[in-house]
Amino acid sequence: MTRPLDGITVVSLEHAVAAPFCTRQLADLGARVIKIERPGSGDFARGYDQRVNGQSSHFTWLNRNKESLALDVKQPQALAALLQLLATADVLVQNLAPGAAARMGLSYEALKAHNPKLIVCDISGYGADGPYRDKKAYDLLIQSEAGFLSVTGTPETPSKSGISVADIAAGMYAYSNILSALLLRGRTGEGSHIDVSMLEAMGEWMNYPLYYAYEGAAPPPRTGASHASIYPYGPFAAGDGATVMLGLQNEREWTAFCALVLRAPALATDPRFDSNARRNANRQVLQDEILRIFSHLTAAQVVQRLDEAGIANAQVNDMARLWAHPQLQARNRWRTVATPAGEVPALLPPGVNSAFDYRMDAVPAVGQHNFAILAALGWTPAQIQALQPETPESVLAA
Repeated sequence: MTRPLDGITVVSLEHAVAAPFCTRQLADLGARVIKIERPGSGDFARGYDQRVNGQSSHFTWLNRNKESLALDVKQPQALAALLQLLATADVLVQNLAPGAAARMGLSYEALKAHNPKLIVCDISGYGADGPYRDKKAYDLLIQSEAGFLSVTGTPETPSKSGISVADIAAGMYAYSNILSALLLRGRTGEGSHIDVSMLEAMGEWMNYPLYYAYEGAAPPPRTGASHASIYPYGPFAAGDGATVMLGLQNEREWTAFCALVLRAPALATDPRFDSNARRNANRQVLQDEILRIFSHLTAAQVVQRLDEAGIANAQVNDMARLWAHPQLQARNRWRTVATPAGEVPALLPPGVNSAFDYRMDAVPAVGQHNFAILAALGWTPAQIQALQPETPESVLAA
C-alpha cells in the first residue's frame, strides 16, 4: 500500500515535543525519519518520566516510526556524517537552542548549496529574528507570552493547559508547512526554508480572544470549565456527585432545555434569562436553579434528558475512561507499537483515509540504527565505532 510520503527522507535534530510531534506525523504518512540523538542519553525527553514500562510517556507518544542515529555532532567526523546524510535528504527539521544549527553550518543558506531540493524547517520559541530571537522558550513560558493564561483558569487563578499546547501548536504548523513545501517543490524543483515560531503558532490559536478584546475592549473573563460568553455552557453537578458537561447554542435549545430537561418551561421566558446576554449576566442565579433541579437527578438521568431534548452533552472523563472510551473502541482506533521495553497500545493518527493505512512502527532505542544508516553511507565498522563520543555532551545540549 502506497503512503503519501513514501520515499521522503526526513533528518531531525530534535528534542522535547514540538519537532518530534511534527516528524512523527510525517513518519505516520510513510516518511523515513532519522532522529539525531545524543550518544548515550539521547533526546532528553526520554528521561521525563518512567510511566510506560519504565519509559517516558512523552517519548513513547512522539517517536514511533523513527530511526535513531546517535551522533555527537561536535566531533568533526560525526558532523561530516550528518552532512553526508543531508546531501540526499528531503527535509531537515530542527528545534535546537537558538542559533545552534547555524553555528554548525546547518542553516538553510549553507545547506542549499549542496542540496538545492532540501527543505529546512527551523522551530523556535520566537522566530529567526526580532528582539526575542535568543530568548529561551518552554511551553509554559509561551503560553504566558501569548496571553493563553489570561483567558484560562478561574477568575481567581490563571491556569496553564494540562498538555503542551504551545509545543503542539508549533509542531502542527511545522508539519503542515513541510507538507506545503513538498507540494511546492513538486512544482518548482527547489527546496525552501520554513521558520516556525511557537509564539506565532499560539498567537493564531488566540485570535478569538484577540478579536473579542478588539480596540481595547475587555478580554474574555476566566470562567474555569464554563464558556466565557455563552450560558448555560459548562459543567454541572448532579445529585449523585457526578458532573455533566452541557452546552446550549441558541434560543431554540434554551426553550427545549427548560421544557424537557429542567421541566420548568416558564424559565424560558423569564426576563432574567430570555436571551443569552441576560443568561450570561445572571449566570449565578441561573446556575443555582439548574443545580437545584439537577440535585434530584443522577448524572445518567440528566444525560438521558439532555439526549432526548437534543442538547449537546458530554461526560467529564478521566484518563482511565478515555483509555476505555467506547467510541474509540467501536471505531477500532487502537493499535500496538513496539518499544525497547515491549509493545504498548497507541492511538491511530486522526483522520481515516480510504487510500492507505498509517505506519505504526516501533519506538527506537538510542543509536539503534547507527550501523545500518552509516553503513549505507559507505562507512566501515571501524569508522562507525570511532564516532563514539569522548564526552557525553552533544549539540542538543548547546
